[in-house]
Amino acid sequence: MEFLNKIEIRGVVGRADINSYNGNQVCNFSVVTEASAVDRAGNSTVEPTWFNVSAWSGVKGLDDLTLIQKGGWVRVVGRLRVRKWVSQDNEERSSIEIPARLVEVIPRGEDLEPMQPQRDY
Repeated sequence: MEFLNKIEIRGVVGRADINSYNGNQVCNFSVVTEASAVDRAGNSTVEPTWFNVSAWSGVKGLDDLTLIQKGGWVRVVGRLRVRKWVSQDNEERSSIEIPARLVEVIPRGEDLEPMQPQRDY
């Protein structure tokens, strides 16, 4: 049996920054997803979750990193990676990010069904 570390998200792009490293471009962007639930009082709630994503030029599914824009819908497939560092205050910090293997920009239009929050069952 092999190990598996895979995540797929669909959501709205928050920020998107394109940078160059050694002649290659990378787009670091955030994506928000939503999950709906019912609390103990019976009220419906929507819980947003933010993900940090990095996509390098040539990533599958995307010819041009500039297509990733704030407010746009995307589908991202990748893996979870934990990054750890020590801050200037000598505190250990960590963050979870998704190095993307596939990025698809989802076109929005009147003929498409609106996306709904994920339901927790």
